[in-house]
Amino acid sequence: MRICIYGAGAMGTSLGVLLDEMSLDFISHDAEHVAAMNASGALIEGAITRCVKVRAKLPSQMEGKYDIIILAVKQRESQNAAQFLYPFLEEDGALVTVQNGLPETGLAEVFGKDRVYGCTLSWSAEKIAPGTVRVTSDTGFHLALGAYGKGDKLDAIAALFSHAGTLTVGNLAEIRYAKLAVNASFSTLSAISGMTFLQLAKKHKKLVLGLMREVFAVARANGCTRLMQNGHDIMKLFGGKFASFLLPVAMKSYAQTRSGMLRDIRAGKRCDVDFVAGAAVDAGKRAGVATPLLERAVALVHDVENGFAEIAPDTLKLL
Repeated sequence: MRICIYGAGAMGTSLGVLLDEMSLDFISHDAEHVAAMNASGALIEGAITRCVKVRAKLPSQMEGKYDIIILAVKQRESQNAAQFLYPFLEEDGALVTVQNGLPETGLAEVFGKDRVYGCTLSWSAEKIAPGTVRVTSDTGFHLALGAYGKGDKLDAIAALFSHAGTLTVGNLAEIRYAKLAVNASFSTLSAISGMTFLQLAKKHKKLVLGLMREVFAVARANGCTRLMQNGHDIMKLFGGKFASFLLPVAMKSYAQTRSGMLRDIRAGKRCDVDFVAGAAVDAGKRAGVATPLLERAVALVHDVENGFAEIAPDTLKLL
Protein backbone atom coordinates (compact mmCIF):
# COMPACT_ATOMS: atom_id res chain seq x y z
CA MET A 1 0.00 0.00 0.00
CA ARG A 2 1.41 3.37 -1.06
CA ILE A 3 0.77 6.31 1.26
CA CYS A 4 1.87 9.94 1.31
CA ILE A 5 1.47 12.96 3.55
CA TYR A 6 1.03 15.99 1.33
CA GLY A 7 1.99 19.06 3.32
CA ALA A 8 4.68 17.67 5.61
CA GLY A 9 5.07 20.81 7.71
CA ALA A 10 4.83 20.81 11.49
CA MET A 11 1.66 18.75 11.92
CA GLY A 12 2.19 16.61 8.84
CA THR A 13 5.75 15.74 9.79
CA SER A 14 4.84 14.93 13.39
CA LEU A 15 2.01 12.68 12.22
CA GLY A 16 4.29 10.94 9.74
CA VAL A 17 6.92 10.27 12.40
CA LEU A 18 4.28 8.84 14.72
CA LEU A 19 2.89 6.61 11.96
CA ASP A 20 6.43 5.36 11.22
CA GLU A 21 5.20 3.62 8.08
CA MET A 22 7.89 2.44 5.66
CA SER A 23 5.65 2.94 2.61
CA LEU A 24 4.95 6.58 3.52
CA ASP A 25 6.25 9.48 1.43
CA PHE A 26 6.67 12.90 3.06
CA ILE A 27 5.78 15.60 0.51
CA SER A 28 6.73 19.22 1.17
CA HIS A 29 7.30 22.39 -0.86
CA ASP A 30 10.14 23.30 1.54
CA ALA A 31 13.30 22.09 -0.22
CA GLU A 32 15.48 22.54 2.89
CA HIS A 33 13.04 20.52 5.00
CA VAL A 34 12.98 17.76 2.37
CA ALA A 35 16.78 17.67 2.12
CA ALA A 36 17.22 17.57 5.90
CA MET A 37 14.71 14.73 6.32
CA ASN A 38 16.36 12.68 3.59
CA ALA A 39 19.81 13.28 5.05
CA SER A 40 19.16 12.83 8.77
CA GLY A 41 15.60 11.60 9.18
CA ALA A 42 12.53 13.39 10.49
CA LEU A 43 12.90 14.42 14.13
CA ILE A 44 10.20 15.37 16.61
CA GLU A 45 11.01 16.82 20.02
CA GLY A 46 9.01 18.01 23.00
CA ALA A 47 6.45 15.66 24.54
CA ILE A 48 8.45 12.81 23.03
CA THR A 49 11.71 12.60 21.12
CA ARG A 50 11.77 10.38 18.06
CA CYS A 51 13.73 10.35 14.82
CA VAL A 52 12.81 8.09 11.93
CA LYS A 53 14.35 7.52 8.54
CA VAL A 54 11.94 8.79 5.90
CA ARG A 55 11.52 9.23 2.18
CA ALA A 56 10.87 12.92 1.54
CA LYS A 57 10.04 14.52 -1.80
CA LEU A 58 9.11 17.79 -3.41
CA PRO A 59 5.71 17.80 -5.16
CA SER A 60 7.52 17.84 -8.51
CA GLN A 61 9.16 14.52 -7.59
CA MET A 62 5.89 12.66 -7.02
CA GLU A 63 5.12 9.80 -9.35
CA GLY A 64 2.68 6.93 -9.62
CA LYS A 65 -0.53 6.58 -7.64
CA TYR A 66 -1.23 6.33 -3.93
CA ASP A 67 -3.75 4.22 -2.04
CA ILE A 68 -4.00 6.81 0.74
CA ILE A 69 -3.14 10.50 0.53
CA ILE A 70 -3.08 12.37 3.84
CA LEU A 71 -3.70 16.07 3.26
CA ALA A 72 -2.03 18.41 5.76
CA VAL A 73 -1.68 21.72 3.90
CA LYS A 74 -3.16 25.01 5.07
CA GLN A 75 -6.83 25.22 4.19
CA ARG A 76 -6.36 28.19 1.89
CA GLU A 77 -4.20 25.89 -0.25
CA SER A 78 -6.77 23.05 -0.30
CA GLN A 79 -8.37 23.50 -3.69
CA ASN A 80 -5.10 23.91 -5.56
CA ALA A 81 -3.67 20.93 -3.68
CA ALA A 82 -6.74 18.83 -4.45
CA GLN A 83 -6.54 19.56 -8.18
CA PHE A 84 -2.84 18.71 -8.15
CA LEU A 85 -3.31 15.49 -6.17
CA TYR A 86 -6.29 14.12 -8.09
CA PRO A 87 -4.20 12.23 -10.69
CA PHE A 88 -2.07 10.69 -7.92
CA LEU A 89 -4.93 8.98 -6.04
CA GLU A 90 -5.94 5.45 -6.99
CA GLU A 91 -9.50 5.14 -8.26
CA ASP A 92 -10.41 3.16 -5.15
CA GLY A 93 -8.06 5.20 -2.94
CA ALA A 94 -8.76 7.45 0.04
CA LEU A 95 -8.07 11.13 0.64
CA VAL A 96 -7.74 11.74 4.40
CA THR A 97 -7.67 15.36 5.47
CA VAL A 98 -6.12 16.22 8.84
CA GLN A 99 -6.74 19.93 8.35
CA ASN A 100 -8.72 22.12 10.73
CA GLY A 101 -12.13 23.58 9.97
CA LEU A 102 -14.72 21.82 7.81
CA PRO A 103 -12.65 20.87 4.74
CA GLU A 104 -14.39 17.72 3.51
CA THR A 105 -17.17 19.34 1.47
CA GLY A 106 -14.77 21.17 -0.83
CA LEU A 107 -12.53 18.13 -1.20
CA ALA A 108 -15.51 15.92 -2.06
CA GLU A 109 -16.22 18.19 -5.03
CA VAL A 110 -12.88 17.08 -6.47
CA PHE A 111 -12.46 13.49 -5.29
CA GLY A 112 -16.09 12.43 -4.75
CA LYS A 113 -17.53 12.10 -1.26
CA ASP A 114 -16.94 8.35 -0.95
CA ARG A 115 -13.17 8.78 -1.26
CA VAL A 116 -12.97 11.52 1.40
CA TYR A 117 -12.27 10.99 5.11
CA GLY A 118 -11.54 13.43 7.92
CA CYS A 119 -9.28 13.07 10.93
CA THR A 120 -8.59 15.52 13.76
CA LEU A 121 -5.32 15.61 15.67
CA SER A 122 -5.24 16.65 19.33
CA TRP A 123 -1.66 17.84 19.60
CA SER A 124 0.07 21.01 18.46
CA ALA A 125 3.47 21.37 16.82
CA GLU A 126 5.81 23.85 15.22
CA LYS A 127 8.71 23.45 12.81
CA ILE A 128 11.86 24.75 14.50
CA ALA A 129 14.50 23.79 11.91
CA PRO A 130 14.67 21.90 8.61
CA GLY A 131 13.83 18.30 9.43
CA THR A 132 12.89 19.08 13.04
CA VAL A 133 9.48 19.64 14.63
CA ARG A 134 8.65 20.43 18.25
CA VAL A 135 5.44 19.13 19.80
CA THR A 136 4.18 22.03 21.94
CA SER A 137 1.36 20.29 23.81
CA ASP A 138 1.50 17.63 26.49
CA THR A 139 -1.83 15.91 25.93
CA GLY A 140 -0.65 12.65 24.46
CA PHE A 141 -1.57 11.84 20.89
CA HIS A 142 -5.30 11.50 20.23
CA LEU A 143 -6.85 11.16 16.78
CA ALA A 144 -10.51 11.05 15.75
CA LEU A 145 -11.47 9.64 12.36
CA GLY A 146 -14.66 9.58 10.34
CA ALA A 147 -15.91 9.00 6.80
CA TYR A 148 -17.53 11.73 4.70
CA GLY A 149 -19.23 9.19 2.43
CA LYS A 150 -19.70 5.41 2.47
CA GLY A 151 -16.45 4.77 4.31
CA ASP A 152 -15.37 1.60 2.49
CA LYS A 153 -11.72 2.23 3.45
CA LEU A 154 -12.44 3.30 7.04
CA ASP A 155 -11.10 0.12 8.64
CA ALA A 156 -7.86 0.23 6.64
CA ILE A 157 -7.31 3.90 7.47
CA ALA A 158 -8.10 3.27 11.13
CA ALA A 159 -5.56 0.44 11.24
CA LEU A 160 -2.91 2.81 9.87
CA PHE A 161 -3.75 5.79 12.07
CA SER A 162 -3.93 3.69 15.24
CA HIS A 163 -0.13 3.51 15.14
CA ALA A 164 0.08 7.26 15.80
CA GLY A 165 -1.77 7.32 19.12
CA THR A 166 -5.16 6.79 20.71
CA LEU A 167 -7.68 6.60 17.87
CA THR A 168 -11.44 7.13 18.02
CA VAL A 169 -13.62 6.32 15.02
CA GLY A 170 -17.01 8.01 14.93
CA ASN A 171 -19.46 10.47 13.41
CA LEU A 172 -17.47 12.88 11.25
CA ALA A 173 -19.69 15.90 11.86
CA GLU A 174 -19.35 15.54 15.63
CA ILE A 175 -15.60 14.98 15.31
CA ARG A 176 -15.21 18.08 13.16
CA TYR A 177 -17.32 20.41 15.31
CA ALA A 178 -15.54 19.27 18.49
CA LYS A 179 -12.18 20.35 17.07
CA LEU A 180 -13.70 23.44 15.47
CA ALA A 181 -15.01 24.64 18.83
CA VAL A 182 -11.46 24.57 20.21
CA ASN A 183 -9.79 26.07 17.14
CA ALA A 184 -12.40 28.78 16.57
CA SER A 185 -11.98 29.96 20.15
CA PHE A 186 -8.41 29.38 21.32
CA SER A 187 -6.60 29.59 17.97
CA THR A 188 -8.48 32.73 16.95
CA LEU A 189 -7.94 34.53 20.26
CA SER A 190 -4.27 33.48 20.31
CA ALA A 191 -3.79 34.98 16.84
CA ILE A 192 -5.22 38.28 18.10
CA SER A 193 -3.50 38.41 21.48
CA GLY A 194 -0.27 36.45 21.09
CA MET A 195 -1.23 34.52 24.23
CA THR A 196 -0.95 30.78 24.85
CA PHE A 197 -4.04 28.62 25.09
CA LEU A 198 -3.59 28.20 28.85
CA GLN A 199 -3.21 31.95 29.37
CA LEU A 200 -6.45 32.50 27.47
CA ALA A 201 -8.21 29.81 29.52
CA LYS A 202 -7.19 31.56 32.72
CA LYS A 203 -7.60 35.23 31.79
CA HIS A 204 -10.25 35.36 29.05
CA LYS A 205 -12.76 32.68 29.97
CA LYS A 206 -15.79 34.70 28.90
CA LEU A 207 -14.47 35.22 25.38
CA VAL A 208 -13.32 31.62 24.98
CA LEU A 209 -16.63 30.21 26.18
CA GLY A 210 -18.62 32.72 24.14
CA LEU A 211 -16.92 31.60 20.94
CA MET A 212 -17.17 27.92 21.85
CA ARG A 213 -20.87 28.16 22.61
CA GLU A 214 -21.61 29.78 19.28
CA VAL A 215 -19.91 26.80 17.61
CA PHE A 216 -21.96 24.47 19.84
CA ALA A 217 -25.14 26.15 18.61
CA VAL A 218 -24.10 25.66 14.99
CA ALA A 219 -23.19 22.03 15.72
CA ARG A 220 -26.61 21.35 17.25
CA ALA A 221 -28.30 22.90 14.23
CA ASN A 222 -26.33 20.45 12.10
CA GLY A 223 -27.52 17.42 14.06
CA CYS A 224 -24.70 16.99 16.58
CA THR A 225 -25.80 15.81 20.03
CA ARG A 226 -22.35 15.56 21.61
CA LEU A 227 -18.85 16.73 20.77
CA MET A 228 -16.17 14.35 22.01
CA GLN A 229 -12.61 15.61 22.43
CA ASN A 230 -9.97 13.37 24.02
CA GLY A 231 -12.69 11.25 25.63
CA HIS A 232 -14.81 14.12 26.98
CA ASP A 233 -18.01 15.71 25.71
CA ILE A 234 -16.90 19.34 25.47
CA MET A 235 -20.41 20.49 24.61
CA LYS A 236 -21.49 19.25 28.03
CA LEU A 237 -18.34 20.34 29.88
CA PHE A 238 -18.10 23.86 28.47
CA GLY A 239 -21.80 24.44 28.01
CA GLY A 240 -22.60 23.96 31.70
CA LYS A 241 -22.37 26.03 34.88
CA PHE A 242 -18.92 24.74 35.86
CA ALA A 243 -17.33 25.65 32.52
CA SER A 244 -15.30 28.59 33.86
CA PHE A 245 -13.74 26.36 36.51
CA LEU A 246 -13.06 23.47 34.13
CA LEU A 247 -11.57 25.51 31.29
CA PRO A 248 -8.06 26.14 32.75
CA VAL A 249 -7.91 22.58 34.04
CA ALA A 250 -8.69 21.21 30.59
CA MET A 251 -6.07 23.42 28.94
CA LYS A 252 -3.19 22.92 31.38
CA SER A 253 -1.35 20.76 28.84
CA TYR A 254 -1.37 23.66 26.36
CA ALA A 255 0.79 26.02 28.41
CA GLN A 256 3.25 26.43 25.52
CA THR A 257 0.75 26.30 22.66
CA ARG A 258 0.08 29.32 20.49
CA SER A 259 -1.98 29.42 17.33
CA GLY A 260 -0.45 28.45 14.02
CA MET A 261 -2.37 31.42 12.64
CA LEU A 262 -0.32 33.64 14.94
CA ARG A 263 2.91 32.26 13.46
CA ASP A 264 1.58 32.88 9.95
CA ILE A 265 0.67 36.50 10.71
CA ARG A 266 4.03 37.17 12.34
CA ALA A 267 5.71 35.70 9.25
CA GLY A 268 3.77 38.11 7.03
CA LYS A 269 1.48 35.41 5.64
CA ARG A 270 -2.29 35.25 5.37
CA CYS A 271 -3.74 32.94 7.99
CA ASP A 272 -6.56 30.39 7.84
CA VAL A 273 -9.11 32.19 10.03
CA ASP A 274 -11.72 32.24 7.23
CA PHE A 275 -11.51 28.44 7.11
CA VAL A 276 -11.64 27.93 10.89
CA ALA A 277 -13.76 30.44 12.81
CA GLY A 278 -15.03 31.62 9.44
CA ALA A 279 -16.20 28.09 8.64
CA ALA A 280 -18.37 28.15 11.76
CA VAL A 281 -19.81 31.52 10.71
CA ASP A 282 -20.64 30.21 7.23
CA ALA A 283 -22.18 27.01 8.63
CA GLY A 284 -24.22 29.13 11.03
CA LYS A 285 -25.59 31.23 8.20
CA ARG A 286 -26.62 28.13 6.27
CA ALA A 287 -28.38 26.78 9.37
CA GLY A 288 -29.94 30.07 10.43
CA VAL A 289 -27.81 30.37 13.59
CA ALA A 290 -26.43 33.77 14.57
CA THR A 291 -22.71 33.91 15.40
CA PRO A 292 -22.00 37.59 16.20
CA LEU A 293 -18.94 37.02 18.40
CA LEU A 294 -17.34 34.69 15.86
CA GLU A 295 -17.98 37.24 13.13
CA ARG A 296 -16.30 40.00 15.15
CA ALA A 297 -13.36 37.72 15.95
CA VAL A 298 -12.81 36.87 12.27
CA ALA A 299 -12.92 40.55 11.36
CA LEU A 300 -10.45 41.42 14.12
CA VAL A 301 -7.97 38.78 12.94
CA HIS A 302 -8.11 40.38 9.49
CA ASP A 303 -7.48 43.77 11.10
CA VAL A 304 -4.38 42.29 12.75
CA GLU A 305 -3.28 40.75 9.43
CA ASN A 306 -3.66 44.10 7.68
CA GLY A 307 -1.87 46.12 10.35
CA PHE A 308 -4.98 47.93 11.63
CA ALA A 309 -4.66 46.29 15.07
CA GLU A 310 -1.64 44.99 16.94
CA ILE A 311 -1.04 41.52 18.30
CA ALA A 312 -1.53 42.16 22.01
CA PRO A 313 -3.74 41.01 24.90
CA ASP A 314 -5.39 44.44 25.01
CA THR A 315 -6.62 43.99 21.43
CA LEU A 316 -9.09 41.43 22.78
CA LYS A 317 -10.95 44.35 24.37
CA LEU A 318 -12.14 45.26 20.87
CA LEU A 319 -14.32 42.15 20.90
